[in-house]
Amino acid sequence: MTPRHARISTSSKRSASRGSVTIETAAMLPALMVVLAAALWAIQAVGVQLECVDAARTAARAAARGEPLDQVREFTRTATSSNAEIAITRDPEFTKVQITVEVRPSWGHSLPPVRVSATATAQTEP
Repeated sequence: MTPRHARISTSSKRSASRGSVTIETAAMLPALMVVLAAALWAIQAVGVQLECVDAARTAARAAARGEPLDQVREFTRTATSSNAEIAITRDPEFTKVQITVEVRPSWGHSLPPVRVSATATAQTEP
């Protein structure tokens, strides 16, 4: 083999490897998009979870102070989402609020929802 043939073979190997990198990137792009979408959905679910925790704490304190339960439910529904399930139990010792929300990504209505819930308990004031 002459030195000239060696150069030709090396450059053809380089151009072939450049094409394979492009093909590998194109093949991985859909998988990367699925992972990104799942991560965004998880972030949305965590955000809703934090809203539920804050709303449950505030609602438990308000209900424990003796505020009307209908007003507490309305406030809690405005602080979370309109489809939130709110359960309030008040007895002489403790007041408990449980909020459950189904989270769906805005881009995937056919996907099953993730149920997020939070519970808070406060001592009932006399």
